[in-house]
Order: sequence, then structure tokens, then C-alpha cells
Amino acid sequence: MYLKIEELMSSFFPHAAIRGGIFQTIVGSQFPGKPAVFPELIPHTLDLGIDAKSIIFEIKAKDKGKPVILLAHGMGGCSGSGYIKRIAAKLWSQGYGVFLINHRGSGAGMGLSSTLWNGGSSEDLRMMVDYILERHLHLIAVGFSLSGNILLKYLGEGRSIPNGLLGALAVNPPIDLRVASHILSTHRSCWLFNRYYMRLIGNQVRALIKNFPDALDPRGNLSTIWNFDVNYTAPVGGYRDVDDYYDQCSGKNYLKNIETPTSILCAQDDPFVPPEVFRNQSSNVDIYQPAGGGHMGYISRQPTSHGDRRWMDYVVLEWIQKMCKRENSK
Repeated sequence: MYLKIEELMSSFFPHAAIRGGIFQTIVGSQFPGKPAVFPELIPHTLDLGIDAKSIIFEIKAKDKGKPVILLAHGMGGCSGSGYIKRIAAKLWSQGYGVFLINHRGSGAGMGLSSTLWNGGSSEDLRMMVDYILERHLHLIAVGFSLSGNILLKYLGEGRSIPNGLLGALAVNPPIDLRVASHILSTHRSCWLFNRYYMRLIGNQVRALIKNFPDALDPRGNLSTIWNFDVNYTAPVGGYRDVDDYYDQCSGKNYLKNIETPTSILCAQDDPFVPPEVFRNQSSNVDIYQPAGGGHMGYISRQPTSHGDRRWMDYVVLEWIQKMCKRENSK
């Protein structure tokens, strides 16, 4: 049965054995799966400034008439994260070219920059978008978790957005960084997630200090996200303090200025992005909030048309197809 995109983006029904945001998040993260066939990755080295480089990977399109897709990973992740590889492989199988980015200090670029990325790294994203659009006519951007917040900031902070950027999708973006950081760092229900993220960030930190021994050393501040932001993110980013960082970089402050066709997908039971942060947001951004799914879990009751139960992958591809149809109808 055909569903309109509004109905589709809210049509998630959880697997009977994986109910609740906590379990959905854990299963989605710890059992990421992997594509049966994965295409060749072509590396690009992008200069982000003094002592800062990123490695982004390209998957060549089989259908040159389609826009390329930018996939941006979440906190602690990289281009090799399970959800990035799954969705990239599915996009490739449908003919799309894909760019899998790594934020500074992440993935293949670990240890190549003297600072780590954060929730406000929209200038880095601008350079990545511009780099891709120098080589391709049209682009659609998808940002997951913290990258979703960066994507919204990039679109709404007043810069000139290239006409070639056809649309943007933010999946489970923590648009209020203060709220998300506080929940992750203090709520007992989220101690496992905080520990998981800090372990991943710790890997990036060790590579940073090994290659840039004079950089600010954050190794003594890896207990919680909040503590890390207070003692590392804010001072390295040039913010007055952690509150200044959260205020300047939270995506909710930029939604009203976004003109590019943009959507947000975030489950109402996301453990650290509560649904309240999306209320009373006056903007042109379409916000879809299915009742369940956790933080990028979305393990569905029924298999999708891709033959698995990864509902997030399915709706991301369906949303991209909608953007392509909109462009073709102009």
C-alpha cells in the first residue's frame, strides 16, 4: 500500500522483542549488521585549515543522472559506522553516488587534526559540501545524531547555501545540546550510552595526543560528555564556556532560518533527545516523530522492502527518493 511521506515517516512499529527507546538504541548500535556486498571506496583528502585534514570516501554512482548523497556520522563514529555502511550500500544498489565523510579527528582521519570536531563544526561541513559540489551538480545531505545538529546549524546560520544542495535530512539530531549532554551525563538510564561514547572519543583523543603532543590534552576529562565539553570542547572551540558552546551550536536556534527543503526524523522515545525540544519550533522544517525507535535504532516489526528490519535505512532512502522526484518535477 502506498503511503504519503508524512505517513511513512511516522509508520514505525517496533520489533516485538525490542520495545522501548533504550533497547532499540542498544540493539541498533551494538548489532549494526553489515551489507552483503560493499562497493569500492575512493579516498579524498580534504584540507580543513591549519593542522586539520579530513578523509572522505566516495562511492561512484551507477546512475549519473541522480544526485550524490552525503552521509555524515554521529558522535564517536566515522565513515565505517555500521549504519553509514548499510545505508551507503543500499543507496549504491539503487544507482546513487555516495560520499561518506569523516569529521576532523575521526575514522581514517584520526590523528590528522590538532583538534576534534564538535556539535558546531558547520564550517568544516561547508567545506565538505563545497568540495563535493565542485565535482557534482546536485547533492542531498543526511546527517545522523550530532551531525544532524551540525547540518541544521549549517543551513540556518545565515551563510549562502549552494543551489546544488537539493535537500537535507537530520536523523535524531540533539538540537538542544545542553539537554542532550545533561541527560547523557547524569541520568542513570543513559550511563551505558555515555560510557560507550566516551570510549569512542577516547580513541580519537589518544590519536590526537600521539600526533600533536602540544595540543590541549583531554585525557583527564573523559568521564562524561558534559565534563568533556566543559574542559575540552568549549575552550578548544573558542567559546567563553560550555554554556556559550551549547547556546551557539544548538540546532534549535537555527531552524527558523532554514530555506533549503529540510526534514527531521526523531523518535519520541529517543533516550537523550526528548520530544519536547522540537515543540513550538517555528520553521519551514518538516519534523517527523514516530512513537518509537530510540536513538537511531528503529528495528521494525516487519521486514522492509530491503529484506531486513532496518526501518531507518528504509525511510532515509524513501525520503531521498522524494527529494529526487521534487527536483525532477521542476
